[in-house]
Amino acid sequence: MGCTSKKQTIGISLQNLDTTVVAQDDFYHYACGGWMKANPLTAEYSRYGSFDVVAEENRKQLNELIGSIAANKHEQGSIRQKIADLYNQAMDTLTRDQQGIEPVRAFLDEIEGLEREELSAFLGRSMQCGMWAMYVDADEMNSSMNILKTYQGGFGLGEKEYYFDQDEETLRIRNAYEQHIAKMFALFGYTDVSAKAATVLRLETRLAGAAKSNVELRNPLANYNKMSIADLKALTPEVNWDAFFTGLKISTDSISVGQIAHLQEASKMIAEEPIEDLRTYFVWQVIDGSASYLTTEIYNENFDFYGKTLSGKEEPSPLWKRAVGIVNSTLGEAVGQMYVEKYFPEENKQRMLQLVANLQKALGERIDLQDWMSEETKKRAHEKLEAFVVKVGYPDKWRDYTALDILGQDFYYANILRAAEFEQAYSLSFLDKPVDKAQWYMTPQTVNAYYNPSSNEICFPAGILQYPFFDMQADDAFNYGAIGVVIGHEMTHGFDDQGCQFDKDGNLINWWTEADKQNFDARTKVMTDFFDQIEVLPGLHANGSLTLGENIADHGGLTIAYQAFRNVMAEHPLETEEGFTPEQRFFLAYANLWAQNIREEQMRSQTKSDPHSLGEWRVNGALPHIDEWYEAWGVTPENKMYLAPENRVKVW
Repeated sequence: MGCTSKKQTIGISLQNLDTTVVAQDDFYHYACGGWMKANPLTAEYSRYGSFDVVAEENRKQLNELIGSIAANKHEQGSIRQKIADLYNQAMDTLTRDQQGIEPVRAFLDEIEGLEREELSAFLGRSMQCGMWAMYVDADEMNSSMNILKTYQGGFGLGEKEYYFDQDEETLRIRNAYEQHIAKMFALFGYTDVSAKAATVLRLETRLAGAAKSNVELRNPLANYNKMSIADLKALTPEVNWDAFFTGLKISTDSISVGQIAHLQEASKMIAEEPIEDLRTYFVWQVIDGSASYLTTEIYNENFDFYGKTLSGKEEPSPLWKRAVGIVNSTLGEAVGQMYVEKYFPEENKQRMLQLVANLQKALGERIDLQDWMSEETKKRAHEKLEAFVVKVGYPDKWRDYTALDILGQDFYYANILRAAEFEQAYSLSFLDKPVDKAQWYMTPQTVNAYYNPSSNEICFPAGILQYPFFDMQADDAFNYGAIGVVIGHEMTHGFDDQGCQFDKDGNLINWWTEADKQNFDARTKVMTDFFDQIEVLPGLHANGSLTLGENIADHGGLTIAYQAFRNVMAEHPLETEEGFTPEQRFFLAYANLWAQNIREEQMRSQTKSDPHSLGEWRVNGALPHIDEWYEAWGVTPENKMYLAPENRVKVW
C-alpha cells in the first residue's frame, strides 16, 4: 500500500511526546509522556491507555445506537425489542433495589436442599455453580472437528498464586477477599458469615492447589488429554457423569480433559467435603455471580473488592457504560451489525486487506533470512503462512438471536441467566460437528485482534481499525508502525512458543526438526531471561515465562512490519516531516499504541495473571532487541536502553 495522490498526514501527534526525556534512554516516556500528562487516570479506571480511548469512543457510538432503540417500543421477539428491554433493565436501578435478592431466592433455596447424590445433576444443569468449565472447541489433534473440553475453575480469585503466595500484598488481598465474602453473605441475609467465608476460602484454596499455574496453562500438549467417557468415569468416579451430561442436555463419546489433577480434586471434593460446606460454597457462587445484577448496595460491595482492592479503581463506571456493556456482551453480533453499517467504511477494509497481504509477504521474506532454521522447516513455515485465514472488519455470516428470550417484565437477572444459557447452548450445538470456519471469536466492535492456532486464522475487528491503530489519512510510516505491527504481532503468534506447535491446518503436531526447535527455544529463552530481570515495582519482577508468547509476537510484529514498511518505501519513499525521519515515525507510532496510565494495584494484578507485558515494557522491553530501532534513533552504548548485539533476541 503506497501513498495516494492526496497528501497524507504523518499521523503522529507531537503533543504525545515528552521531549525533556532522552529517547534513547527511555523511549516509552519520550514517545508517550505528553499523552500521559494529558490523560490522567479518572476514578473509574485502574488503567487508561490508547485501547481505552478507542473503546470509549466506541461506547459512545454504541450508546447512541442502543439508546435510540431503547427509547421506543418494538415488536416482541425482534432484535430491537431485546436490545431495548435489556438496556432499559440495566439502567433501572430503582426496580432492582426494590426487588432485593428476590431474583436469586429460588436458586438459594434449591442449594440449601441439595443432597450429595444430587450434586452431579445439579452441576450439569446449573448456570450459576461449577467447579470446572465445560465448552466445545476444535480438537487440537483433529482441528476440523469439535470436541467437548473441560477447563479448571471454581476459585473466585482466578489465579492460583492468590491463594498461596505469602508476600504482604497478596496476603492483604486474600484477607480482603475473605472479608468481602462475609459481607456479601450478610447482604444476602445469612448469619454466621465469618465461618461461611472461611469455608468458601478453604474449598477454593483446595481447588486452586490442584490447578495449573498460568505458565503451565501455556503448554498446549500438557493441557490436551483426550479420552473416552468410560475413561473419564474411571478417572473421576465420584462424579455421576451420566447425570451430569443429562443435566447439560448432551451426549458424546469422547472428551478432552484440560487439567486432570484439578478435575480429579474437584471430583474427590464432591465425595469428601461435608455437604453443608459444599452448599455454602455453591451459595457463594450464586451470590458472586449475581452481584452485578441486583441491588445498588450489593453491586457496590462487589465493586469495592474486585474494582477497588484488586484493581485500584476508585469508583464504578457510569451506569450507561455498564448498560451498553451488558447489551454488547449479550447481543454482540446484532449490535455489531448495526455498528459496522454506520461506522466502518468498505474502503477501510480494503486498505487493511492490502496491509495484511504486504505483511504476509514480509514474514515470508523474514523466514527465508533465518540462518537458524533448516530448509525443511522453512518450507513448512511458508505453508503455514500461506494457509492463514484472514478476517477483517466483520463476519460474512451473522449470528441468529431468535432463540434468546429477553423479557422486559421478568427479573433483570433472569434475562442474564437466559443469555448465559443461550451462549452455552450455542457452544454445545457444535459438539462432535465439523468446525465452522466462518465463526468469529470477537465481535466487530471489539478493540482488539487475535490469532487462533486451531483454525490458523488472524482476525482484525472493525473496532480496532481506527486512530491511533489505523488512520486512512495517515502515511505508511504511521500505519505500518501502528496497525502493521498489530498485524505482524498476530501473524507471529502462529510461530510463538505455543503457536509453533500447531501445523498449517491447526493440528497440534510438531512440524519442526529437532535442531530447529532447540534453536528456537534457545533464542526465545533470551527473551524470557530479559523480562525476568525487569522490576516493574519494588520487589515485583515481570514474568518472562508467562509473557513469552506475547513478547515474541511483539518482537516479530515489529520486525515483520518494518520489513513490509521498507518494501513499500522502496516504491513510495517518504520525507522527513516535523523533524522526524519516516523510520523514526514508524517507532513513534508503535510506542503510542501502549501509551497509558496505570495504578499500582493493576500493575500487580496484571503482572501476576496477564500473558501481556505492561505497556511500558511492550516498548522499553521490546525495542532494545530491534536492530532497526538503533539505526533509526542513533542509539549508542552510552544510552540506557542500549543492549549489546550478542544479548539481543534473534528470532525473526
